Amino acid sequence: MSRRWLSSIGHPLPDCPNPSMASCELYIVRHAIAADRGEAWPDDTKRPLTTRGINRFKESVGGLKWLDATIDEIFTSPLVRAKQTADLLAAALQPHPSVKLLASLAPGHSGSATMVQLDKVAKRKRIALVGHEPDLGQLAAFLLGGKRPLPFRKGGICRIDVQGLSSTRAGSLIWFIPPRVLRKLAD
Repeated sequence: MSRRWLSSIGHPLPDCPNPSMASCELYIVRHAIAADRGEAWPDDTKRPLTTRGINRFKESVGGLKWLDATIDEIFTSPLVRAKQTADLLAAALQPHPSVKLLASLAPGHSGSATMVQLDKVAKRKRIALVGHEPDLGQLAAFLLGGKRPLPFRKGGICRIDVQGLSSTRAGSLIWFIPPRVLRKLAD
């Protein structure tokens, strides 16, 4: 029996005992619309999502359901807006994946640093990473072996399949969908 066939009939795929070696699906998610920087939020790490950002992201997650995306584990930047986005994502998925902080998803970390840290803590093969631009775009480029970052809109998501979390081979871009299209897919 192939893994693809098992997946197509709704049979759960086994956990990835060693994500370093097994192929993995990475869902890269930019945080949803957040409060503007400024006097109201002098500490950028504490800026929350707006009501509009929350509502739009909830609609966008419906597009993931239409794409039949399965996420087993979510890692997020420790910044409030990313953590809130990760929590919304987890709440909308069945079963609800766990949400864990990954310091290297905070702004200012390289794609290679993120993958090294992820390789140490990931236990599953279908993983969402929630963070910020321009770092997520640079992470996507790193995973694909590209030089130019992918431009993520707030609430945008892409799926990149990699041979393993520590693989040096370029991954494959399966899809890259802006939030507006995700919302349309959910309709």
